[in-house]
Amino acid sequence: MEQLKGKHSASFYVIGISHKKADAKLRGDYSLSPTKKASLLDQAKHLGIQSIVATSTCNRTEIYGFVHHPSQLVELLCNNTVGTIDAFKPVSYTLKDTAAIEHMFRVGAGLDSQILGDFEIISQLKSSARVSKKYNLLDAYLERLINSVIHASKRIKTETKLSSGATSVSFASVQYILKSVKDVNTKNILLFGAGKIGRNTCENLIKHTKNEHITLINRTRDRAEKIAGKFKVLVKDYAQLPEEIKSTDILIVATGAQHPTVDKQVIQNKKPLLILDLSIPKNVDENVKELKNITLTHLDELSDITDENLNKRKEFIPVAEAIIDEIKNEFLAWLEYRKFAPTIKALKEKLNVFAEAEIDTQRKKLDDFNKTQADLISAQIVQKITNHFAHHLKQEANTNNNSLELIQKIFQLDS
Repeated sequence: MEQLKGKHSASFYVIGISHKKADAKLRGDYSLSPTKKASLLDQAKHLGIQSIVATSTCNRTEIYGFVHHPSQLVELLCNNTVGTIDAFKPVSYTLKDTAAIEHMFRVGAGLDSQILGDFEIISQLKSSARVSKKYNLLDAYLERLINSVIHASKRIKTETKLSSGATSVSFASVQYILKSVKDVNTKNILLFGAGKIGRNTCENLIKHTKNEHITLINRTRDRAEKIAGKFKVLVKDYAQLPEEIKSTDILIVATGAQHPTVDKQVIQNKKPLLILDLSIPKNVDENVKELKNITLTHLDELSDITDENLNKRKEFIPVAEAIIDEIKNEFLAWLEYRKFAPTIKALKEKLNVFAEAEIDTQRKKLDDFNKTQADLISAQIVQKITNHFAHHLKQEANTNNNSLELIQKIFQLDS
């Protein structure tokens, strides 16, 4: 495994909290906004951590990294969120080395998602990796692993039907609207929030409801205008939110803020209003339930909706797992190679020293000595010898620690 600054080796860990054990409110306590994530990465760098990736979605927050003990990652998370260590322990999970690798593959494939086959997590993982790389906190190991997970996700999406049906929160929310609201194409729909989930929800609304009365509001109007230009929806200023809510039938909140952005003070509706909160932490205050004619549904409830395509998607789990095993084993083989690559490099350099010394000796002895030909022949011999050693180490993966030590000892190489 990689190492932290210093002499002591570190192990690869993932610590996290997800929908499996934690409700939306508790997950919200450990949610990482971009600002909080930046602060976490800064602190990690100061602690000497050299490789770390933090992801935070509507149904999970996870940190992958090389540390001496997973408590370092837990402390980083709790130092940058409102969650506490005591509250985290009972509902969290910690995995190490190959188990952590396996977990990342399953998450990236949508096998561990709140909605089976949800692939929105893979874009979050890509984005998180880019941020870590910007902070110089993404080493070759973690970058290679994430790229392998992305590759597996792409293959599963193209080679199976695991992602057919309602496989994302944004799509599930639209399906919920279609089942719950009559004549949805005649209703006024207001989408508040133009982030990732907001964009996807807008696209699904246009595609599946055939509704021409969709309004989009975002704190930053420019972002809303970009989406409106693509999907041809109406944009209103943030200051017009109460007025627009008053005339709407369906309000979808996907603002991604750390505190509620909608409460009963901004709602003045006299007619029925359906509110879908697609945010973690919750962005709609529970006090809206005190108002008449208001129905509030959170994304956790959307995920519990019976999905008629679920059993069909479950049939593709074995195929998805087979794809994961194939690509995961390729990554582990690369990892094994990395373990002995420095020794092979040092061996080749040592053999080249031997060859150069012998060539120099023969050059002095022989008048018609051809150094160019000698260099060519010696290089080929050195390459063949190192190839044999490399092949042996690849074939003897379970015992190559002993083989490495023997090669280092025989040729007096630095370990």
